[in-house]
Amino acid sequence: MLLHGDHLARHLEKELLPVYAVYGDDPLLVIEACDAIRAIARQRGFDERDVLTVLPAFDWSALAQATNNLSLFGGRKLIDLRIPTGKPGREGGEALKAYCAKTFPDTLLLVTLPALNWTEEKAVWLKALADAGAAVKLSSPAPRELPAWIAGRLKRQGQQTDAEGLRFIAEHVEGNLLAAHQEILKLGLLYPAGTLSLKDVRDAVLDVARFNLDALRDSLLAGNIGRLARTLDGLRQEGEAPPLLLWGIVEEIRALLHVREGLDAGRPLDGLLKEARVWKLRQAAFRGAVRRIDAATARDALVEAAKVDQLIKGIGTGDVWDRLLRLGMRVCPA
Repeated sequence: MLLHGDHLARHLEKELLPVYAVYGDDPLLVIEACDAIRAIARQRGFDERDVLTVLPAFDWSALAQATNNLSLFGGRKLIDLRIPTGKPGREGGEALKAYCAKTFPDTLLLVTLPALNWTEEKAVWLKALADAGAAVKLSSPAPRELPAWIAGRLKRQGQQTDAEGLRFIAEHVEGNLLAAHQEILKLGLLYPAGTLSLKDVRDAVLDVARFNLDALRDSLLAGNIGRLARTLDGLRQEGEAPPLLLWGIVEEIRALLHVREGLDAGRPLDGLLKEARVWKLRQAAFRGAVRRIDAATARDALVEAAKVDQLIKGIGTGDVWDRLLRLGMRVCPA
């Protein structure tokens, strides 16, 4: 069974399957989903729990041993298997398939994974887990969906605010769901149930946006000019060195140019992404950026980057931070 994260709570109200594989791109959503499964398991008598973490040189026989070592007088057992890399390897894949070939009524297997790309989702071992129980995919809300996500969380604690208040929270957490969760809990502690004014929200919410090089590159790929400007301003206030930021922007532009030129020549996208070292967590944003710009735009941006580099070195006149913003805007939509 393939199960979307939004349907997990309703599913658990009806049944508890012998196997769950939980994966997604945000730690908060994965943690909450696993907590929900563990809570229902405890209610159903799974009192024992073995935690197995797949690190280098992990012995996969431990999975079979956890199944065999049921206490004669104990309760049912939850096997909490965590694969931080998302790659069990050949031995692990075989061990998971073997486990799923014969599940046991007194054991429940919970496998926790990071985000998986579309090729990894087709792995035989993941299909075995899904066929034996459920594969639960958790997706972070898109930026435009974040205010509604925040509204839903506020509703859980009996609170609400208007569109402006929701937008204020969303802008200040910059897509960081864990930070959003913490700010929402804070609002629940500071104010009673009911409607929160924009002033209430402003007074309580901290600016927890993470202004760093990764955030800058993410906003560039997303083509979000507003976020790009806020991130650059935050980095400037934190005293970040412009050469490092220019390097990060140029690396993205060069990768975009390489992939765009390859696509124009008729080459497959997957191979180009590997050549450009665009790994799975960034591929969705990168694909959107490649669709948005052409090779000529990327080449012009590299010419502009060379001028910014000269300005950083004291050649020419102008404000470095303004030129960095203008450079980023070249690969953002008008």
